[in-house]
This record gives sequence, structure tokens and C-alpha cells, in this order.
Amino acid sequence: MLSSFNEWFWQDRFWLPPNVTWTELEDRDGRVYPHPQDLLAALPLALVLLAMRLAFERFIGLPLSRWLGVRDQTRRQVKPNATLEKHFLTEGHRPKEPQLSLLAAQCGLTLWQTQRWFRRRRNQDRPQLTKKFCEASWRFLFYLSSFVGGLSVLYHESWLWAPVMCWDRYPNQTLKPSLYWWYLLELGFYLSLLIRLPFDVKRKACKMVNYMQYQQVCDALFLIFSFVFFYTRLVLFPTQILYTTYYESITNRGPFFGYYFFNGLLMLLQLLHVFWSCLILRMLYSFMKKGQMEKDIRSDVEESDSSEEEAAAQEPLQLKNGAAGGPRPAPTDGPRSRGAGRLTNRHPTAT
Repeated sequence: MLSSFNEWFWQDRFWLPPNVTWTELEDRDGRVYPHPQDLLAALPLALVLLAMRLAFERFIGLPLSRWLGVRDQTRRQVKPNATLEKHFLTEGHRPKEPQLSLLAAQCGLTLWQTQRWFRRRRNQDRPQLTKKFCEASWRFLFYLSSFVGGLSVLYHESWLWAPVMCWDRYPNQTLKPSLYWWYLLELGFYLSLLIRLPFDVKRKACKMVNYMQYQQVCDALFLIFSFVFFYTRLVLFPTQILYTTYYESITNRGPFFGYYFFNGLLMLLQLLHVFWSCLILRMLYSFMKKGQMEKDIRSDVEESDSSEEEAAAQEPLQLKNGAAGGPRPAPTDGPRSRGAGRLTNRHPTAT
């Protein structure tokens, strides 16, 4: 069954231009061509990269984070509460005030105590700064190595500087060993990220400086990143990559399934580029207006308990025996009011 699916999936008409077959791309006379089965080599490579990542984060990333001053915040653990825990896991992490009031009444807590429980419970599920730093440093190391390696591999390729040359004799193009290993390494890396996706922190490598709290350096790097992002994603990508894949790729050959499939993915990527550019522009606007960088809206910021006492002092709502009610206003006259006033001013009452 698997072989039948493999044969159907890799049909010539799906992935090759009209009138071209896989038999024409068989290795012969010392010439090596790319083959679909080459993709299978990316899976064991992904496992190797996963092992390397675990070793890097444990023996290099963690000591490096401590040396650079990255410290985890002390978190206060929540007291076990079956009712609140069930709501947290099944109904949501951020209940509205009416739900909070009902939960507080069920548990015999005040509204402020219930809010604090949910705040601390959310913090428990957030990864610590050192974990974020280790993951970000691994990605930074790989992206830097990939960039340098890719530049050294692709620099002497004529089609890097003139994308239209990608389609010379396409698809009858031999595969160089350096290109093979570079593309295989890239595919293996992203497969390793896919395997780790449920466990990874949603962060980027450029977050490393932010975790170290070097705000000025972080702002400067963000400005450089913004310029590079706008130029490469909004100028180079559509004018060079999309143009050559949509128009120049079918100058001498008709379109086929692979043409529509891959160009559709590239167009989706361009839409994401536009969306991310809008987010970056919002942050740049805030920086120019306020003089400081606005936090990344994708960031999962840990909630602090530093203002709990203030919140408790200002809370007008107390819940007792399942009934909600605020403190009643004291009478403005009468002996009880005058006695309370003297006690407030620390004057003892006369006997």
C-alpha cells in the first residue's frame, strides 16, 4: 500500500514540467541528479540535530545564560484547589469577572484571592527565562551558521545574482554535493523544529538580548532588523523570487501542478511578510512616539504579584458564605460615628 501511494504521489505530471519524466533524471555518466528519495535522509539528520540541540542547551546555553546574567523570576506556587484547577484546564485561563465571582463564592475566597490564584497558575505554565534563552541561542547559532555556510556555498552560483538563470536547462540540472548537503541540513533543521513544536517556546533568536535586559542594544538591533526585513521581504522577495517563479519559470515550458502548488505557498509566505511588516511598523511607530520600544505583542509576559497588596487594599468586593457585598457606609453622625473617628485618630474614648 505504501509503495502504491509513493508511486502515485511522485507521478511525473505532478512535479515535473510537461513531457519530462523521472527516467530522464537518472544518474548516468558521472552526472548526479536530485531524486525524491533524497528527502528521506532529512529525517535521521533531524534526529541528530535534536540530540545536538539538547546537548547544546544543557552544557552551553544554560551556563552561558547564567554568565550573561539571565535569571529566572521566583514564582509563588498556588495552593491546590480542585474547583479552580478544573476551570483552568477545561474552561479557560482567564475567566471574566462574573465567573471569578462565582468561583470565589464556591471556594470561600475573595475575588482578589481568586484573581491571584489564576495569575500564579498562568505563570506556572510559562517557561522560565533561562529556557527561553537556551532555545533562542540554539536557533541563533544555527541561523548564523546556516547563513555563513549558505553564503559560502551559493556565492559562486550565477543564479544567485540573476534568478532567471535558475531555469536554464530546467529540470535537467545536476546536483552539486555542497548544495545537496546545505539543503538537506536546512530541511533536517526545520523537521527537528517540527518535532519539538509542542514543547518549544514561541520565541525568536533575536530575543536573546532582550532576555539579558540590554534595552539599548535590543532597540538598536531591532531597528537594523526592521530595515533588513522590509528590504528583503517587501522588495527583494516579490521582485526577484516571486517574479522569476511566476513568470520566468514558464517562459519555455507550460505550467503544471508543482508550479501552482509551490507558487501558492510562496504567495502565502508573502502575505505573512506583509502581516509581520504591519506589526513591526506598529512597534516602530511606538518607538518614535514614546522613545522606547513597545513590547512584542507575541510575547507571553509573566504576570507579577508586586501590586497584590495594593489590589487587595482597593478591592471593594468581599465574598463570604456565597454572598457578595461591599462594606456599608458608616453613619456620619451619632455616638458610634464619633467614637470611630476618635479611634481612627488614635484618641482613646472617654470613660
